[in-house]
Amino acid sequence: MANKRLKIPPTKSALLTLKRKVAFLEQGYTLLERKKELLTRLVYERLKQYRILRQEAKVALERAYFWLGITQLRMGSLALQQSALGLKPSLEVNILPRSSVGVQYPVVSAKSLPLQPVGLMGTDTSFDETRRHLTDMVLLLARLGEAETALWRLLEEQRKTQKRVNALKYNVIPQYRATIHFIKSTLEEEERNTLFQIKVLREQRHSVI
Repeated sequence: MANKRLKIPPTKSALLTLKRKVAFLEQGYTLLERKKELLTRLVYERLKQYRILRQEAKVALERAYFWLGITQLRMGSLALQQSALGLKPSLEVNILPRSSVGVQYPVVSAKSLPLQPVGLMGTDTSFDETRRHLTDMVLLLARLGEAETALWRLLEEQRKTQKRVNALKYNVIPQYRATIHFIKSTLEEEERNTLFQIKVLREQRHSVI
């Protein structure tokens, strides 16, 4: 299917303007292609990281709930709840913004803190083990959340960039080129007509003389 032309008068000034715009659009297309390739590489890197973290988080989750089950059996639900009351957080989490290839996503910085001592009455040694495993699990979940958020935002930007690349390649640039071709053809035809008219006028002049 032929590309539609832009509604622009076929003049030399319009032709020069369109040529400059096409050069600019082609440069933009090249930059977007590079951005798309970079985003694709980042997506694969993040996807690999996400899969590894998801597997690690799954193992950590199973381990933490295994120890939680042991502690609950040994201490009972009521004693477990009472021992957990008033405990300070066992980890510190900071969320900072980060940008990569124009894509912003949060970076999670988390670290475990020393476990707060608890009274010996009514507690079991498995209680501290459970707290450590729960802390490790949350640390992994924080990293997993960061990786997943970054992955989805990179994928969304990759899709947007692909749409822009396709629009330039299959719609905008061909439309400009078709218009340039039309203006060139029109100007050349006008020039041929002018030359023909000049030739006819000269012949008529010579015949009169």
